[in-house]
Amino acid sequence: MTVLILGLLLFLGLHSVRIVADGWRGAQLARLGERRWKGVYSLLALLGLGLIVWGYALARQQPLALWMPPMGLRHVSGLLMLFSLILLAAANVPRNRIKTLVHHPMLLGTQLWAVAHLLANGTLADVLLFGAFLVWSSVDLYSAVQRDRAAGAAYEGGTLKGTLAAIGAGVALWLLLAFWLHGVLFGVRPFGY
Repeated sequence: MTVLILGLLLFLGLHSVRIVADGWRGAQLARLGERRWKGVYSLLALLGLGLIVWGYALARQQPLALWMPPMGLRHVSGLLMLFSLILLAAANVPRNRIKTLVHHPMLLGTQLWAVAHLLANGTLADVLLFGAFLVWSSVDLYSAVQRDRAAGAAYEGGTLKGTLAAIGAGVALWLLLAFWLHGVLFGVRPFGY
């Protein structure tokens, strides 16, 4: 569990710099330059992610069950994941109306991802991993909304083409994960196929 916790602290701590120390972040960007800052940031984020993956795999070898989720929650979780992946796609597809509407689809998608996995899993490692991401994404969303208000941010209207592309990409990713890749990567087939 220690490796998982260290990974979460590094990864989510790094992704919280803008929340807790935006001025320091700006000073480092100015001092190092954008390319060097992004390089160091990316290396540390990858290290944190690697520790999370390794720590979670270790924790799954001797799981400590806190509760046993009902099988029906897998389907609820699957539906939430569909919306989560559409939101994640919307964060990366240009000129879509979803981003215009919700402003921060990556953070909302992360929240849904975390809730979906908390509903379908009941071990201590699951609660630590998905609970940490749920708390972090909620705090980060609040912080991002406050920054937007302070800056008077406006979001462009988006196009039907961009919106359909985001939805299509999210649905395609959901199908790929739900019916094949999740089982290959994590040994769990969400729908048992």
